[in-house]
Amino acid sequence: MVRVEIIRPEPNDAVATGTFLRQLRKNRLGVLGALLVVLVFVSAFFAPLIITHDPIKIMVGPRLAPPSLDFLLGTDQLGRDTFSRVIMGGRIPLLVAFASLGSALAVGVVLGLIAGFGPRWLDNLLLLVFDTIRSFPGIIFALAIIALVGPSLASIIFVIAMTSVPIYARVLRTQAQGLLSSEYIAAERSMGAGTARILGVHVLPNVIGPLLILVSMDVPAVIAWEAGLSFLGMGVRPPTPDWGAVLNDGYSYINQTPWLVIGSGIPIVLATLGFTFLGEALRDIFDPKLRKDL
Repeated sequence: MVRVEIIRPEPNDAVATGTFLRQLRKNRLGVLGALLVVLVFVSAFFAPLIITHDPIKIMVGPRLAPPSLDFLLGTDQLGRDTFSRVIMGGRIPLLVAFASLGSALAVGVVLGLIAGFGPRWLDNLLLLVFDTIRSFPGIIFALAIIALVGPSLASIIFVIAMTSVPIYARVLRTQAQGLLSSEYIAAERSMGAGTARILGVHVLPNVIGPLLILVSMDVPAVIAWEAGLSFLGMGVRPPTPDWGAVLNDGYSYINQTPWLVIGSGIPIVLATLGFTFLGEALRDIFDPKLRKDL
């Protein structure tokens, strides 16, 4: 009797995950970026377990104290532990980045599909709106909005989302219009496929990948935006710990206590480098034109 053994193929998602991890391991900067990103996320998520002191508690005695075993990064002018404030402050930039870019991506996808598949007049109208928003310098637009509605976390998220929507919408519009002239889209329409099926099955899976790569590379810019606005006093309100606010506190006493600036600046640099390296690695992996192994 001949015994036939049926070998079941590995699921496509498992194959894709394994291929992605192998390609990522070949990119040393990508691995370094992934490790830095994981470090930022872990420190922000488990911040209450990592901090050594209450980040907003004012202590009269150890004001502007140097780094020690009790205060790893010293204390600020109010006696607050800088290390605890830096660890807890990592939550705000990540929240702003993912809330603003996530909402901008969702709105940009909808508007990009409307511009790409809608009538010509609507496409021109949306392009006019996109160009109008992008014509304002980003920092000037942010300062104007925050001056009108007041500094807050919601204001920063709104400003970043508003300035990011045109970028994602334009990218999706361009790629969607390129797919309109493809042969398989024409074949799908000749077989009676509706617009919803074409968009959901054929267009979005082909365009969402580049958009996600673009979002990952925009995260460090948003972190820098948020830290800069908080440094100028237009971000989250005291005493909420934030990297930009801690950096501002240290800048006022940089001659006497440089460790405040160093302690709050290092996380911004590490987070920026991590997301930048990871975004470039994702671009190299998922963009066939940039794959080094092809």
